[in-house]
Amino acid sequence: MNQSGSVTPPHLTSLPIRALTVDDLRHCADLSEDRGWPREDHKWGLLLAAGHGYGIDAPDGQGLATACVVTRYGPPLADPELAAIGMVLVAERYARQGLGRRLMTYVCDEVLKGVPLTLHSTPYGRPLYEELGFETTGRAEMLRGSFSPDATGPAQDTVRVRPAGAEDIPRILRLDTEVFGADRTHLVTRLPAFTDRLLVAEDPSGELIGYGAIWPNMETHVIGPLVARDTGTARALVTVLAAATDRPLRTDVDVRHEELLGWLKDRGLDSVAFNTVMTRDIPGLPGDWTRRWAPLTVAAG
Repeated sequence: MNQSGSVTPPHLTSLPIRALTVDDLRHCADLSEDRGWPREDHKWGLLLAAGHGYGIDAPDGQGLATACVVTRYGPPLADPELAAIGMVLVAERYARQGLGRRLMTYVCDEVLKGVPLTLHSTPYGRPLYEELGFETTGRAEMLRGSFSPDATGPAQDTVRVRPAGAEDIPRILRLDTEVFGADRTHLVTRLPAFTDRLLVAEDPSGELIGYGAIWPNMETHVIGPLVARDTGTARALVTVLAAATDRPLRTDVDVRHEELLGWLKDRGLDSVAFNTVMTRDIPGLPGDWTRRWAPLTVAAG
Protein backbone atom coordinates (compact mmCIF):
# COMPACT_ATOMS: atom_id res chain seq x y z
CA MET A 1 0.00 0.00 0.00
CA ASN A 2 1.39 3.42 -0.89
CA GLN A 3 1.18 6.68 1.07
CA SER A 4 -2.15 7.61 -0.50
CA GLY A 5 -3.71 4.45 0.93
CA SER A 6 -4.29 2.78 -2.43
CA VAL A 7 -2.98 -0.69 -3.20
CA THR A 8 0.17 -0.71 -5.31
CA PRO A 9 -0.30 -3.06 -8.27
CA PRO A 10 2.16 -5.95 -8.40
CA HIS A 11 5.01 -5.78 -10.88
CA LEU A 12 4.08 -7.46 -14.14
CA THR A 13 6.70 -10.17 -13.77
CA SER A 14 5.31 -11.19 -10.38
CA LEU A 15 1.82 -11.91 -11.74
CA PRO A 16 0.83 -15.58 -11.52
CA ILE A 17 1.13 -17.90 -14.52
CA ARG A 18 -1.81 -20.23 -15.03
CA ALA A 19 -2.75 -23.11 -17.29
CA LEU A 20 -5.01 -22.19 -20.19
CA THR A 21 -7.99 -24.23 -21.38
CA VAL A 22 -10.17 -24.30 -24.48
CA ASP A 23 -12.33 -21.73 -22.67
CA ASP A 24 -9.45 -19.27 -23.17
CA LEU A 25 -9.59 -19.62 -26.96
CA ARG A 26 -11.23 -16.23 -27.54
CA HIS A 27 -8.66 -14.46 -25.35
CA CYS A 28 -5.83 -16.23 -27.19
CA ALA A 29 -7.26 -15.16 -30.55
CA ASP A 30 -7.65 -11.61 -29.20
CA LEU A 31 -3.97 -11.67 -28.23
CA SER A 32 -3.00 -12.76 -31.75
CA GLU A 33 -5.05 -9.93 -33.22
CA ASP A 34 -3.54 -7.44 -30.78
CA ARG A 35 -0.08 -8.21 -32.17
CA GLY A 36 -1.15 -7.95 -35.79
CA TRP A 37 -1.40 -11.70 -36.36
CA PRO A 38 -4.50 -13.38 -37.77
CA ARG A 39 -6.90 -14.53 -35.06
CA GLU A 40 -6.47 -18.19 -36.12
CA ASP A 41 -9.30 -19.49 -33.92
CA HIS A 42 -9.27 -22.88 -35.68
CA LYS A 43 -5.56 -23.42 -34.99
CA TRP A 44 -5.80 -22.16 -31.40
CA GLY A 45 -8.60 -24.66 -30.80
CA LEU A 46 -6.43 -27.56 -31.92
CA LEU A 47 -3.37 -26.44 -29.97
CA LEU A 48 -5.30 -25.90 -26.74
CA ALA A 49 -7.07 -29.26 -27.09
CA ALA A 50 -4.03 -31.35 -28.07
CA GLY A 51 -1.47 -29.39 -26.07
CA HIS A 52 -1.11 -27.29 -22.94
CA GLY A 53 -1.45 -23.52 -22.88
CA TYR A 54 0.11 -21.22 -20.30
CA GLY A 55 -0.51 -17.54 -19.78
CA ILE A 56 -0.75 -14.51 -17.52
CA ASP A 57 -4.02 -12.64 -17.17
CA ALA A 58 -3.83 -8.96 -18.05
CA PRO A 59 -3.87 -6.83 -14.88
CA ASP A 60 -6.32 -4.43 -16.53
CA GLY A 61 -8.82 -7.28 -16.80
CA GLN A 62 -8.77 -7.26 -20.59
CA GLY A 63 -7.95 -10.84 -21.53
CA LEU A 64 -4.40 -12.19 -21.51
CA ALA A 65 -1.17 -10.26 -21.13
CA THR A 66 0.91 -13.12 -22.52
CA ALA A 67 0.45 -16.73 -23.63
CA CYS A 68 2.11 -19.71 -25.25
CA VAL A 69 1.26 -23.29 -26.13
CA VAL A 70 3.28 -26.47 -25.47
CA THR A 71 2.76 -29.64 -27.51
CA ARG A 72 4.29 -32.74 -25.95
CA TYR A 73 5.34 -35.81 -27.95
CA GLY A 74 6.03 -39.39 -26.92
CA PRO A 75 4.20 -42.49 -25.71
CA PRO A 76 0.97 -41.80 -23.80
CA LEU A 77 1.29 -41.72 -19.98
CA ALA A 78 5.09 -41.41 -20.23
CA ASP A 79 7.44 -38.46 -19.87
CA PRO A 80 7.61 -36.53 -23.16
CA GLU A 81 10.47 -37.34 -25.53
CA LEU A 82 10.17 -33.91 -27.15
CA ALA A 83 8.07 -30.79 -26.63
CA ALA A 84 7.37 -27.93 -29.03
CA ILE A 85 6.70 -24.39 -27.85
CA GLY A 86 4.65 -22.08 -30.04
CA MET A 87 2.33 -19.07 -30.22
CA VAL A 88 4.50 -17.07 -27.79
CA LEU A 89 2.72 -13.71 -27.62
CA VAL A 90 2.74 -10.65 -25.39
CA ALA A 91 0.04 -7.99 -25.64
CA GLU A 92 1.37 -4.79 -27.20
CA ARG A 93 0.56 -2.70 -24.12
CA TYR A 94 2.72 -5.00 -21.98
CA ALA A 95 5.55 -5.58 -24.45
CA ARG A 96 9.22 -5.13 -23.53
CA GLN A 97 8.53 -5.39 -19.80
CA GLY A 98 9.86 -8.91 -19.17
CA LEU A 99 6.62 -10.85 -19.47
CA GLY A 100 7.72 -13.01 -22.41
CA ARG A 101 10.96 -13.88 -20.65
CA ARG A 102 9.08 -14.71 -17.44
CA LEU A 103 6.66 -17.04 -19.22
CA MET A 104 9.32 -18.77 -21.33
CA THR A 105 11.64 -19.26 -18.34
CA TYR A 106 8.79 -20.82 -16.39
CA VAL A 107 7.78 -23.15 -19.23
CA CYS A 108 11.33 -24.19 -20.15
CA ASP A 109 12.92 -24.48 -16.71
CA GLU A 110 9.99 -25.57 -14.56
CA VAL A 111 7.16 -27.12 -16.59
CA LEU A 112 9.48 -28.82 -19.10
CA LYS A 113 12.66 -29.19 -17.05
CA GLY A 114 14.86 -31.89 -18.60
CA VAL A 115 12.65 -32.33 -21.69
CA PRO A 116 14.25 -31.77 -25.14
CA LEU A 117 12.59 -28.69 -26.65
CA THR A 118 12.04 -27.23 -30.10
CA LEU A 119 10.46 -24.09 -31.52
CA HIS A 120 10.28 -22.03 -34.69
CA SER A 121 11.56 -18.52 -34.02
CA THR A 122 11.05 -15.22 -35.78
CA PRO A 123 14.08 -12.91 -35.90
CA TYR A 124 12.46 -10.86 -33.12
CA GLY A 125 12.29 -13.72 -30.64
CA ARG A 126 15.61 -15.37 -31.42
CA PRO A 127 17.83 -13.41 -28.95
CA LEU A 128 15.61 -14.38 -26.00
CA TYR A 129 15.54 -18.03 -27.00
CA GLU A 130 19.33 -18.07 -27.36
CA GLU A 131 19.63 -16.68 -23.83
CA LEU A 132 17.43 -19.55 -22.65
CA GLY A 133 19.77 -22.13 -24.19
CA PHE A 134 18.20 -22.74 -27.60
CA GLU A 135 20.47 -23.26 -30.58
CA THR A 136 19.76 -22.91 -34.29
CA THR A 137 19.44 -26.30 -35.97
CA GLY A 138 17.53 -25.47 -39.15
CA ARG A 139 15.40 -23.05 -41.16
CA ALA A 140 11.95 -23.15 -42.68
CA GLU A 141 10.65 -20.97 -45.50
CA MET A 142 7.05 -19.76 -45.39
CA LEU A 143 5.34 -19.68 -48.78
CA ARG A 144 1.99 -18.18 -49.70
CA GLY A 145 0.06 -17.68 -52.92
CA SER A 146 -2.39 -19.06 -55.45
CA PHE A 147 -1.34 -22.46 -56.76
CA SER A 148 -1.27 -23.27 -60.48
CA PRO A 149 -0.95 -27.02 -61.10
CA ASP A 150 1.46 -28.63 -63.54
CA ALA A 151 -0.13 -29.18 -66.94
CA THR A 152 0.88 -32.84 -66.77
CA GLY A 153 -0.34 -33.44 -63.19
CA PRO A 154 1.09 -36.06 -60.82
CA ALA A 155 2.51 -39.28 -62.21
CA GLN A 156 -0.26 -41.74 -61.37
CA ASP A 157 1.79 -44.71 -62.54
CA THR A 158 4.28 -44.29 -59.67
CA VAL A 159 2.21 -42.56 -56.97
CA ARG A 160 -1.46 -43.08 -56.16
CA VAL A 161 -3.05 -40.33 -54.09
CA ARG A 162 -6.47 -40.88 -52.52
CA PRO A 163 -8.56 -39.70 -49.55
CA ALA A 164 -7.61 -41.32 -46.25
CA GLY A 165 -10.16 -43.57 -44.59
CA ALA A 166 -10.52 -44.73 -41.02
CA GLU A 167 -8.57 -47.89 -41.88
CA ASP A 168 -5.60 -45.75 -42.92
CA ILE A 169 -5.10 -44.05 -39.54
CA PRO A 170 -3.00 -46.88 -38.00
CA ARG A 171 -0.79 -46.89 -41.13
CA ILE A 172 -0.43 -43.11 -41.00
CA LEU A 173 0.49 -43.28 -37.31
CA ARG A 174 3.25 -45.83 -37.96
CA LEU A 175 4.70 -43.78 -40.81
CA ASP A 176 4.42 -40.52 -38.90
CA THR A 177 6.19 -41.88 -35.82
CA GLU A 178 9.01 -43.19 -38.00
CA VAL A 179 9.44 -39.90 -39.86
CA PHE A 180 8.81 -37.47 -37.00
CA GLY A 181 10.85 -39.49 -34.53
CA ALA A 182 8.29 -39.39 -31.71
CA ASP A 183 4.71 -40.49 -31.12
CA ARG A 184 2.16 -37.88 -32.27
CA THR A 185 -0.99 -39.97 -31.88
CA HIS A 186 -2.85 -37.19 -30.03
CA LEU A 187 -2.34 -34.85 -32.99
CA VAL A 188 -2.61 -37.25 -35.93
CA THR A 189 -5.89 -38.75 -34.73
CA ARG A 190 -7.39 -35.24 -34.68
CA LEU A 191 -6.56 -34.62 -38.35
CA PRO A 192 -9.77 -36.07 -39.85
CA ALA A 193 -11.86 -33.58 -37.84
CA PHE A 194 -9.41 -30.66 -38.00
CA THR A 195 -8.52 -30.73 -41.70
CA ASP A 196 -10.66 -30.18 -44.76
CA ARG A 197 -8.91 -32.98 -46.60
CA LEU A 198 -6.57 -35.77 -45.51
CA LEU A 199 -4.83 -37.77 -48.23
CA VAL A 200 -2.54 -40.78 -48.41
CA ALA A 201 0.00 -41.63 -51.11
CA GLU A 202 0.78 -45.22 -52.07
CA ASP A 203 3.19 -46.87 -54.46
CA PRO A 204 1.96 -49.39 -57.07
CA SER A 205 2.22 -52.22 -54.52
CA GLY A 206 -0.05 -50.38 -52.06
CA GLU A 207 2.69 -49.41 -49.62
CA LEU A 208 2.04 -46.13 -47.78
CA ILE A 209 4.74 -43.70 -48.88
CA GLY A 210 3.27 -40.42 -47.69
CA TYR A 211 0.33 -38.46 -46.38
CA GLY A 212 -0.75 -34.85 -46.31
CA ALA A 213 -3.54 -32.57 -45.20
CA ILE A 214 -5.00 -29.15 -45.87
CA TRP A 215 -6.80 -27.06 -43.25
CA PRO A 216 -8.49 -23.65 -43.13
CA ASN A 217 -6.74 -20.72 -41.50
CA MET A 218 -8.56 -17.42 -41.91
CA GLU A 219 -8.41 -16.45 -45.62
CA THR A 220 -5.89 -19.16 -46.56
CA HIS A 221 -5.63 -22.93 -46.59
CA VAL A 222 -2.53 -24.41 -44.98
CA ILE A 223 -0.85 -27.52 -46.37
CA GLY A 224 0.55 -29.56 -43.50
CA PRO A 225 1.55 -31.98 -42.29
CA LEU A 226 3.27 -33.17 -45.44
CA VAL A 227 5.17 -36.46 -45.18
CA ALA A 228 6.49 -38.09 -48.34
CA ARG A 229 9.08 -40.58 -49.52
CA ASP A 230 10.53 -38.23 -52.14
CA THR A 231 9.93 -34.97 -54.02
CA GLY A 232 7.66 -36.60 -56.57
CA THR A 233 5.38 -37.94 -53.87
CA ALA A 234 5.33 -34.56 -52.10
CA ARG A 235 4.39 -32.83 -55.37
CA ALA A 236 1.62 -35.35 -56.04
CA LEU A 237 0.11 -34.78 -52.59
CA VAL A 238 0.33 -30.98 -52.87
CA THR A 239 -1.29 -31.00 -56.31
CA VAL A 240 -4.32 -32.97 -55.15
CA LEU A 241 -4.61 -31.02 -51.89
CA ALA A 242 -4.46 -27.68 -53.71
CA ALA A 243 -7.26 -28.74 -56.04
CA ALA A 244 -9.60 -28.79 -53.04
CA THR A 245 -9.59 -25.01 -52.50
CA ASP A 246 -9.84 -21.65 -54.26
CA ARG A 247 -8.13 -19.87 -51.37
CA PRO A 248 -4.45 -18.91 -51.39
CA LEU A 249 -2.21 -21.64 -50.03
CA ARG A 250 0.30 -21.36 -47.23
CA THR A 251 2.94 -23.88 -46.22
CA ASP A 252 6.27 -23.93 -44.34
CA VAL A 253 9.00 -26.02 -45.95
CA ASP A 254 12.41 -27.08 -44.62
CA VAL A 255 14.92 -25.04 -46.67
CA ARG A 256 16.90 -28.20 -47.43
CA HIS A 257 14.06 -29.29 -49.73
CA GLU A 258 15.27 -26.97 -52.49
CA GLU A 259 13.62 -28.87 -55.33
CA LEU A 260 10.15 -28.72 -53.80
CA LEU A 261 10.59 -25.05 -52.87
CA GLY A 262 11.55 -24.22 -56.45
CA TRP A 263 8.58 -26.15 -57.81
CA LEU A 264 6.14 -24.41 -55.43
CA LYS A 265 7.47 -21.00 -56.47
CA ASP A 266 7.10 -21.96 -60.12
CA ARG A 267 3.49 -22.91 -59.34
CA GLY A 268 2.69 -19.42 -57.98
CA LEU A 269 3.64 -19.42 -54.29
CA ASP A 270 5.87 -16.61 -53.04
CA SER A 271 8.39 -16.55 -50.23
CA VAL A 272 6.93 -14.64 -47.26
CA ALA A 273 9.38 -15.16 -44.41
CA PHE A 274 11.97 -17.47 -42.88
CA ASN A 275 11.70 -19.00 -39.43
CA THR A 276 14.66 -20.35 -37.49
CA VAL A 277 14.24 -23.90 -36.18
CA MET A 278 15.76 -24.02 -32.70
CA THR A 279 16.27 -26.83 -30.20
CA ARG A 280 17.39 -27.13 -26.58
CA ASP A 281 18.92 -30.20 -24.91
CA ILE A 282 18.91 -32.04 -28.25
CA PRO A 283 21.34 -31.54 -31.17
CA GLY A 284 18.57 -31.50 -33.76
CA LEU A 285 15.09 -32.76 -34.44
CA PRO A 286 14.69 -36.56 -34.31
CA GLY A 287 13.32 -38.66 -37.16
CA ASP A 288 13.99 -38.45 -40.89
CA TRP A 289 14.02 -34.90 -42.22
CA THR A 290 14.30 -36.14 -45.81
CA ARG A 291 10.68 -37.36 -45.63
CA ARG A 292 9.38 -34.49 -43.47
CA TRP A 293 8.42 -31.67 -45.84
CA ALA A 294 6.05 -29.41 -43.91
CA PRO A 295 4.73 -29.37 -40.33
CA LEU A 296 1.09 -29.39 -39.36
CA THR A 297 1.87 -25.91 -38.02
CA VAL A 298 5.18 -24.38 -36.95
CA ALA A 299 3.58 -23.78 -33.54
CA ALA A 300 3.53 -27.54 -32.93
CA GLY A 301 7.04 -28.22 -34.24
